[in-house]
Amino acid sequence: MKPSPGVSPQTASLPPYRRTLAGVVGGLVGLVALSMIAGLLIVAPLAPVIAISGHAASSAVSLFDGMPSYLAIDRLMLPTTIYARDPATGQDVELTSFYDQNRVPVAFDQVAPVMYDAILASEDPRYYQHGGVDIVGTTRALIRNAQGGAVQGGSSISQQYVKNVLVQRCERDAVKTDTQTRDEVLRACWLDATQARGAEGYERKLQEIRYAVQVEKEYSKNDILLGYLNIANFGGTTYGIEAAARYYFSTTAANLTLVQAATLAGIVQNPNTFRIDRPTGSIFGADGSTYNKVADGTIDDVTPGTLAGLDTLLAEGTITPEQHLAAGDAYSATKGRQLYVLDRMREDGRITADQYVAAAVEPIAPALQPAHVGCVATSAPFFCQYVVNTVRSDPDYASAFGATAQERQKSLTREGLHIYTTLDWRLQNASQEAMRRYAPETVPGMDFGSAAVSIEAGTGRILAISQNNRFTEDADLSANDPAYTSLVYAGDLVHGVSTGFETGSTFKLFTLVDWLERGHTLFESVNGSLRAIPRLQDRCEGTWINRENHVVRNFGNVPGYTGTPMQFTAQSLNSGFLGMAEKLDLCDIEDVAARMGVTRGDGLPVDLEGSASIIGTNNIAPVAMAGAFATVANNGVYCVPRVIERVVNADGVELPVPGNRCSQNISPEVAAATAFALQGVMVPGGTGSGGNPNDGTPMLGKTGTHEQIQTWLVESSTRVTTAVWAGNADGKADVFRAAHNGRILSTIRLPMARDIQSVANQLYPGGPFAAAPGELLRRAPAPVRSPEPNDG
Repeated sequence: MKPSPGVSPQTASLPPYRRTLAGVVGGLVGLVALSMIAGLLIVAPLAPVIAISGHAASSAVSLFDGMPSYLAIDRLMLPTTIYARDPATGQDVELTSFYDQNRVPVAFDQVAPVMYDAILASEDPRYYQHGGVDIVGTTRALIRNAQGGAVQGGSSISQQYVKNVLVQRCERDAVKTDTQTRDEVLRACWLDATQARGAEGYERKLQEIRYAVQVEKEYSKNDILLGYLNIANFGGTTYGIEAAARYYFSTTAANLTLVQAATLAGIVQNPNTFRIDRPTGSIFGADGSTYNKVADGTIDDVTPGTLAGLDTLLAEGTITPEQHLAAGDAYSATKGRQLYVLDRMREDGRITADQYVAAAVEPIAPALQPAHVGCVATSAPFFCQYVVNTVRSDPDYASAFGATAQERQKSLTREGLHIYTTLDWRLQNASQEAMRRYAPETVPGMDFGSAAVSIEAGTGRILAISQNNRFTEDADLSANDPAYTSLVYAGDLVHGVSTGFETGSTFKLFTLVDWLERGHTLFESVNGSLRAIPRLQDRCEGTWINRENHVVRNFGNVPGYTGTPMQFTAQSLNSGFLGMAEKLDLCDIEDVAARMGVTRGDGLPVDLEGSASIIGTNNIAPVAMAGAFATVANNGVYCVPRVIERVVNADGVELPVPGNRCSQNISPEVAAATAFALQGVMVPGGTGSGGNPNDGTPMLGKTGTHEQIQTWLVESSTRVTTAVWAGNADGKADVFRAAHNGRILSTIRLPMARDIQSVANQLYPGGPFAAAPGELLRRAPAPVRSPEPNDG
């Protein structure tokens, strides 16, 4: 079965029109009224002194007077682009873009003259002679339409521009209602703007004419023509001549050839029918057959007459049968439309007969160059998705991206923003390579996950994020293949749509800081024996009582002992930290975590309830833990982690976004003493020594293990902090009993962090940590000190 001309998947579902006597009569009446009114509109501006009389003329003018006369030209929907700095050149390079309409606006002289010739010859040859409405073309079209009842065709470039402005407004304003989905609202608006029939159709055409005449009064012919080429759809989400040239032919609008220009001018007449990016076909028959596809050795699958231009050349002997087949085989329906454009160009004297023949026999040969769209198109997808989630959800960016979810989505896909990120490709590549080397994508029998994040300690700039998964936003794919996800495990609920993971002993950092803030020292003797802690003070929620006499055991069933916080930190002794916590207040430890930027992954405050929570039972995001350790490395100054450097809108105006947000949240003295203790973790005998790059850079850090489920290492120089997590994204499988490439999964955090931090140390050379004050290193308790005034 041969397809009906102009039928595409997008339009085939429209309700069929049935011709009736009333429709024919209405069409003829509408023809008379429209022709008369259009004449009045064109003649009146040219001859204002002419007296127009008669009842019909008065009625026509009255009808027009009752219609809106001003059409505001809205800003074009533009892609939002995300950038990352190229370290080799120092230039910002596109990472990816997001759009509802892929469009790259260009100036008038950035479009090849042949493109203007093609669009004018085929769509509006008298464009520069009329005042917005082509009476000849409109009348001819209406005579044809009156036979079938639908108002179509005959529109000038100005009218088509108006229609596209109205259609884009439908896209911009459509929102779901209580009774309709957004798609239903959009469809109704689109039909009203483009395909209303009968009396409504003529009324729409009249309104379109009125707007077109007004637009012609306000803008130059060149501006309207360019505006049309910048706004028009060329199939799918490709909008505007520049995006179309790039996508279909891997060129620019300025460099289009005759063949390419004629093809695009043909596509714009019915974009989703004539698009040339569907190898299996863009037109569908009633039996499911497809047409307008890549060359298949036959041209019998098009409506007779479609390739009339080639048929004529063959009959004349100008081309051979082989040339006829080769020229018409690929994308035959589009070829037919291209031949029409070329014929109109020849008839108008815009090309010669020889140029016509040369272009006609050249097959349509797309050179598709898909635009980078979405995070899946990038080499750093999980970093990218962290940026996207910041745009969509981070409340601190409301002034730049909007206050509501709808405004945020428009900022991401329609506002033409330029978002410059903190990504360092050198460290990102190293992070991804380490992740690839040590972490498997999947592990049989468990939902395994791993993430790494590196932060610049002195600014909070997130330099790299890597993850063991493949990225996708396809819900079905991620549900059925554990290798795929869109969750960013490094982030929290806002930035990663993830709720973090039990931190294990990395959480001991906050007990250590509180210990020092309350006047204790690193070498004070503490009862760290393995025992049931009877109670822990909590001035916020009341004293916790260990009614079951539960004993929190040490990793590997190591026995406890009486020792010092310095020893407990290096060896990550649970019973030692419980002995320290026995002398503290749980509410104060929670306060320390909050001041160091840590909340639970779901955004709620850290909640310490009982002795086990001291050892790290709260789910916290790797980014938050990296930020906390960076506070220690940065002399007690906490900097809010961020991935966005700056944002510039489509007009080139820089928008207000949070920059470095740093504050002295723990005292420099406590930070120095904490760093002193944490350095013991990274030297031989410490639990994190296997993660030390051993390149001469002083390092601090802390390991963490939650039961046999989660493993961590957070380490830092004075410049860059890296957090690595490996464990169960969901579930409670034993990472100590699974291996990858001969390495037990519980150990991969060490070499992974080591390799990432090694590159970080090369790129951002660190120095020595500040010396710990002697009063916090004594064996006897130091004098009681209050936290700094801005600690709380």
